[in-house]
Amino acid sequence: MDKHVAEIVTFKLAEGVSEAEFIVLSQASESFVRAQPGFVHRQLSCGEDGRWTDYVIWADMETAKSVAAEFHKQDFCASLMQAIAEGTAQMRHEEVQWSMAS
Repeated sequence: MDKHVAEIVTFKLAEGVSEAEFIVLSQASESFVRAQPGFVHRQLSCGEDGRWTDYVIWADMETAKSVAAEFHKQDFCASLMQAIAEGTAQMRHEEVQWSMAS
C-alpha cells in the first residue's frame, strides 16, 4: 500500500502583496486541486516570520508529482507565482510516516 504524500511549499510574499490578496489568489486554485484524483487535504499557513506554507496531502507520490507538474500549466498559476517573492519558494514531497486527527 502506498503511503500518503505531503507536498510542502514554503515561500514569502512579494513586496506589496497583502495576506488577504494572496489568500484570494490561492483560493482560485481550489477547484483544480479538489478535482484531482488522490487529493486528501490542503492548508495554508503563515508564520510570525512572514514565511508561508502551503501543505497538501496526496494519496501517493505519483499523484503528488503529476499534479505538481500540471499545476503550473493552469490559468491561475501565473498570478499566484507573481505574488510570491522571487527566489523564496521551496517545494518538497515527503512520505507521511504517521498522522493524527481529532
